[in-house]
Amino acid sequence: MPSTTAASQPSFEELGTPLPDVTFVVVDLETTGSTAESSITEVGAVRVRGGVVEGELQTLVRPAEPIPPLVAVLTGITNAMVADAPRLAEVLPSFLEFARGAVLVAHNASFDVGFLKRACEQLGYPWPAPRVLDTVALARQILLRDEVPNCRLATLAQHFRSTTTPNHRALSDARATVDVLHGLLERVGNLGVHTLEDLVEFGHRVSPQRRAKRVWAQDLPTGPGVYLFHTDTPTPAGSAPRPLREGREVLYVGTSRHLRTRVRSYFTASEKRPRMEEMIRVSSGVEAIPCSTALEAEVLELRLIAAHRPRYNRRSKQPERQLWVKVTEEPFPRLSVVRQQLADRATYLGPFRRRADAEEAVLSLQDAHPVRRCSDRIRLAQDGTACALAEMGRCCSPCDGRVDRDGYAQVVSQVRRSMASDVRPVLDAGGRRLLRLTREQRYEEAAQVRNRLLQLARAVRRQQRIESLARCRQVVAARLVEDGWEIHVLRWGRLAGAALARPGEVPQAVARAAVATAETVLAPGPGESAALTEEVERIASWMEQPGVRLIEMDGDWSWPLHAVAEVRVPGLPAEPLPL
Repeated sequence: MPSTTAASQPSFEELGTPLPDVTFVVVDLETTGSTAESSITEVGAVRVRGGVVEGELQTLVRPAEPIPPLVAVLTGITNAMVADAPRLAEVLPSFLEFARGAVLVAHNASFDVGFLKRACEQLGYPWPAPRVLDTVALARQILLRDEVPNCRLATLAQHFRSTTTPNHRALSDARATVDVLHGLLERVGNLGVHTLEDLVEFGHRVSPQRRAKRVWAQDLPTGPGVYLFHTDTPTPAGSAPRPLREGREVLYVGTSRHLRTRVRSYFTASEKRPRMEEMIRVSSGVEAIPCSTALEAEVLELRLIAAHRPRYNRRSKQPERQLWVKVTEEPFPRLSVVRQQLADRATYLGPFRRRADAEEAVLSLQDAHPVRRCSDRIRLAQDGTACALAEMGRCCSPCDGRVDRDGYAQVVSQVRRSMASDVRPVLDAGGRRLLRLTREQRYEEAAQVRNRLLQLARAVRRQQRIESLARCRQVVAARLVEDGWEIHVLRWGRLAGAALARPGEVPQAVARAAVATAETVLAPGPGESAALTEEVERIASWMEQPGVRLIEMDGDWSWPLHAVAEVRVPGLPAEPLPL
């Protein structure tokens, strides 16, 4: 398992593009105003590389509307000056060619770049999407408050002793911006910023400490796998440590198809999550576990998160916190939401991630079947009194003897069938109620009924996906991808082995080797599972992809015919069931 916990010499790939090799085009525009409807009146640009000016471009532009008097006073550009100037349609192609292949620089770049983008859109030119640097953003990051009172171009030009004084003319302001850019580059050189990539990250407020840790990624594998950020700091007293190794705590677990690229992104401006900034700050290294396939990496990630419960992972940390809808075992059973699936003869539906979802599924079943909703014990003599729901016809009332034990057992049998093999009665009953509510314009109630039906339908579908794979003693499947054939060995719903048959290798031989070395998985007992629920779902998603080939099947991978159905409203088109 590769580990990088100390700084090392970065590779050329890590270094990026040295700043002396970068061509910058510093641009400034003068316009008739600051709104999107305003027009460009002058373009000024300077092309510079390695501190040497390679060329300049300056031209007035005839706007589509008169120049306002206040703007004319500010810039010195009058309507008479632009009367014979070329239109923007003539100027824009020249500027795009002048700036081809360069990094675009402007002072308050969002203003100038916004005008250029709109001009390309209006005139039918594709926007080249160059990298953009804003000298205002850089100055705010680099200069201290006691150095300059503000970040206006005139203030910065004076601070860096520019040879050109900004005067609200495009070329003069662009020349002054060149001097400001060079002054800022001199300052960041002392902060370890030597490449264009470093400069972009610096402008996005990526701290030097975070950027310095990017060397952790340089020796990581390039294929799929799992990465673990960790710290060597002892775990605080009173908490339960979960070390990866002695004295080491896992902070975050992630997965990627390209380990090195993914880990490297944590040290760049593309990573914007505050908690990841904190995680990187306290971490002391990152380790990688290469995997044969992307599915193997996803499953390993789930298992590691469940084992170590890293403090910066938000999902899948407590897989045991799941809820189930249960048909209780008593003379007059009822529906109940429970936290554990026991090894009993009761019927269960789930698991659910949230109690609200489980309760919605219960309400859907109760709306379709008159099963009792009370939690009181009912005596075999059935000498109780009927409740309000019974008087409303929403309960068959076993408490007062309106239905005997055998009759109530038939109602419960229908509930079990809806939970396990045929969800159509619930969806049909809910569809009829939806239609009635919509005709009465009771849309809020209709939305509640619809959500209940969707929760039940999703739960039944999810349970069938899990149980169908968990019933199979062994499945060997393959799928053709760019790098070869992905081969997976599944046992009782658990990923027991994975391999990749690369071009030139015989997939059947690789599959036999994967089966021979796969993990031994014992058949789970009643109420038990050989794998995490989320793991089986990931496997099911992979199995259901187009192009998956079954090499071996020992078991019955099938669903009941009517266990999954669409939510239908009579008289309306069927609504697809989302996953």
